[in-house]
Amino acid sequence: MFVEAIERVDPFVRPILSIVRRYGSSEVIPACSTMFFVNEQACAVTCKHVAEQLVNSDSIYQNYLRFLGERRAFLRDRNLARRQEELEQKYNLRQQSIIRIRNQFVNSVDQFTEITYHFHPTQDLAVVQFKGYNQIKYNACAVFLRDNSRIKQGRSLCRLGYPFPEFTNYRYNPDLDDIEWTTEGRSNTPRFPIDGIITRLRAENNEIVGIEMSTPGLRGQSGGPLFDTNGIIFGMQSSTRHLHLGFDIEDREVIVNGRQTRVSNYPFLNVGQCVHVDIIKKFLRSLNIKYYEG
Repeated sequence: MFVEAIERVDPFVRPILSIVRRYGSSEVIPACSTMFFVNEQACAVTCKHVAEQLVNSDSIYQNYLRFLGERRAFLRDRNLARRQEELEQKYNLRQQSIIRIRNQFVNSVDQFTEITYHFHPTQDLAVVQFKGYNQIKYNACAVFLRDNSRIKQGRSLCRLGYPFPEFTNYRYNPDLDDIEWTTEGRSNTPRFPIDGIITRLRAENNEIVGIEMSTPGLRGQSGGPLFDTNGIIFGMQSSTRHLHLGFDIEDREVIVNGRQTRVSNYPFLNVGQCVHVDIIKKFLRSLNIKYYEG
């Protein structure tokens, strides 16, 4: 059903690749998110929570560097363990704290000197503007739905993004005690679509702001487009909501692998939450950013 639509949408949808390191660990954790371009001036739409992570990447690392700078003065102190614990509290560092995030914008622009971020005041929506580029590397632009009366319960729509990171072009550098991108390994990651039907619309302050889908938005699809069989954009994947079904099972005896055992189960329905197309267009208009309708 969505074969041709995916081919139309894919040329302007791009992954944001990230590598993450946690405090006290040398493990490199790969992650993905999604954005899609709305015009030929390198303007893309994504989620606010995705853009905030991009913005905060540098401050997170600077906080860690300040911690290392202060700790260096106590390395020969007989009370190093206590001093380090005090510094960890000062800089809010725990075992699972993120200390380093590095990002790549794959096949978006050839280069950039600056990125400007615009954050929607109430919704999980942001606009990313690349500046200082010579050439764009995406091949088309999003076309947004003009007639919102087509957004009705039961309509089948699809989302596209990058939920499963399979890129491998990164490593931990022990000499620098840092994570880094490399020229070796796989530098891309596969796209992944997921379809569903519209279940409900979400309103705030007497305004329709969101579209609920019968299937979840997968991690990494945040910021990806929601579109119909013609590739027309109806919204943007934002989050997943977990609805308790009430079909709970507690301490029931069942047969598992030929043996009796007791199990409990609390099922939830995972539904996708998408930013409504009208909210996206209204925000772009407020920023005087060109976009297309169809």
